[in-house]
Amino acid sequence: MVAGNYAASASFDKNWRSIDWDRCQRSVLRLQARIVQATQGKRWNKVRALQHLLTRSFSAKALAVKRVTTNKGKYTPGVDGQIWQTTTDKYQAIENLRQRGYAAQPLRRVFIPKSATEKRPLGIPTMKDRAMQALYLMGVEPVGETTGDQHSYGFRRHRCAADAINQVHKTLAGAHRATWILEGDIKGCFDEISHEWLAANIPMEKRLLHKWLKAGVIEKRRLYPTERGTPQGGIISPVLANMTLDGLEGLIDQHFGKKGSKKRKHYGVHLVRYADDFIVTSKTKELLVTKVKPLIESFLEHRGLKLSEKKTVITHVDEGFDFLGQHVRKYKKRLLIKPSQKSIHRLLNSVKTVIKKNRASTQEEVINMLNPQIRGWANYHRTSCARKVFEKVDHEIFGALWRWAKRRHPNKGLQWIKEKYFKVQGSRQWCFGTILKKKNKREWLELFLASNVSIRRHIKIRCQANPYDRDWYPYFKERLMGPRTLPARM
Repeated sequence: MVAGNYAASASFDKNWRSIDWDRCQRSVLRLQARIVQATQGKRWNKVRALQHLLTRSFSAKALAVKRVTTNKGKYTPGVDGQIWQTTTDKYQAIENLRQRGYAAQPLRRVFIPKSATEKRPLGIPTMKDRAMQALYLMGVEPVGETTGDQHSYGFRRHRCAADAINQVHKTLAGAHRATWILEGDIKGCFDEISHEWLAANIPMEKRLLHKWLKAGVIEKRRLYPTERGTPQGGIISPVLANMTLDGLEGLIDQHFGKKGSKKRKHYGVHLVRYADDFIVTSKTKELLVTKVKPLIESFLEHRGLKLSEKKTVITHVDEGFDFLGQHVRKYKKRLLIKPSQKSIHRLLNSVKTVIKKNRASTQEEVINMLNPQIRGWANYHRTSCARKVFEKVDHEIFGALWRWAKRRHPNKGLQWIKEKYFKVQGSRQWCFGTILKKKNKREWLELFLASNVSIRRHIKIRCQANPYDRDWYPYFKERLMGPRTLPARM
C-alpha cells in the first residue's frame, strides 16, 4: 500500500512538472476568443456551450490550480486549513477539480486595516473553492470585458488607476468643459449586492454561483449565513462586482446622448469609474442633483446597492476633489493633478511608524523596510504633477531619520552621527546609507528617494480595447513591447 502511494506520488510529481503551460494558455485563449465572438453576436446559448467546454478542459483546470498556488495568497488556508505546496498536491488538485459532487465550504473571516479606525472584512475561501472560482472566471471574464463599460478601469486586465486618472484629465481639461463633479461612493458594494440580481444576470452556471454566494462565513468558530453580497477575498468577486455596475455608461448615453453628440457636449455628462469609486461630470450642479444622482440611485437600487450619503458629494472643479489617491483641481483654468493630502499623510505616517517601531534595528534593516514603501508610492504618483510633493516627502522622511539617529546616540555629537549614518555620494552630502560587507564584496545600500523618480506621462489604454478579442491582439502586443509612459512635457 505504501509502495503504491509512493508510486502514485512520483507519477503526480512527474506529471505536474511535464505540463506544457504555453499549450494550456493557447488552448484557453482560443476558447475565450470564441466566447467573445459569441457574446458580440449575442448568441448566449453558444456562450454557455463554450463556457461548459472551457471549464471541463484540462488546460483550464491546470491554469486555475497554478494561479491559486503562485499568487500572494498561496500560503493562506481556508476553513479546512489546507494549502497546496507540493507538486503532488497540485496535480491531484487538477484531477479533483470536478463539478459533479462539488460543494463550496464556508469562508474564513479575517479583517484587514482599511484606515486608522476602520477595518475591512475579507472572506477567505478554501484552496479548492479558489481554484474552482479561478476556473469559472476564465469563462466569465471574456463576457465581462466585451459587455463592460468602456470607461471602467478597476479589476480589469491591462487597465489601471493611471488610465482612470488620464481619462479624468481628458474629460475636465480645457475650456468649455464640465465644471461640476459628482463624487460617487457605493456603500458596502461587495457586501450588499443582491444575490437575486447576480443569479439572473451573471452568465455562468447558476448552480455553482449559488453555492459560492450561499456558502456562509465562519467567524470566531460560528457559522453566519450570507444572504447578500459577494465576499471580498474571492477570486471571482471583483469581476462579479464590476459586472454588477456595468451599464451606468449606457444609462448616461440613453438620457444625455451618446459620446461626441451635440446633446452630450451640451450637458457635459461623463462617467469615469474604477471599481466602486466613480465620478460623473456636468456643466451645472442642478443637473447632477435633479437628474444624474436620481438615475444612479435607481440603477443601484435594482442591484441591492445605494450611495453613501457621507462620501457622495458634489464639488466644483475649482475647489478640487480627491480620486484614487490624486487631487484634481483647476488653477486659473489650468487643470492639475497632484498626490492627495490623504495619500501623502498615509505614506508619511506609515514611514514614521516603521521608524519609531525599529529604534533598535540596524540601518540596513530600516532601509530595507522603507524602500519598498517609498518606491511603490512614488511610482504610483509618477504620472501626476508630483515633483514638489516628492521633494517634500523626502524632506519629511529625512527629518524622521535624523531624529531616529540622534535618539540612538544621545551622548554623541551631531557631526559624529552625521558621519555614521549620512554619507557623501557625488554631489549629495546627506545620503542615508551604509556599506554592506558580503563575502569579499562591498555593496552600497541607500534609502530610496521619491525625487529620484522621473515624472512621466501615462499612455492611456484605448477604451474599446478587449484583451480577449483577436482583433485587439496586435494592439496589446505593441503596448506590452513599447513604452507605457512618455517623458513629461517641460
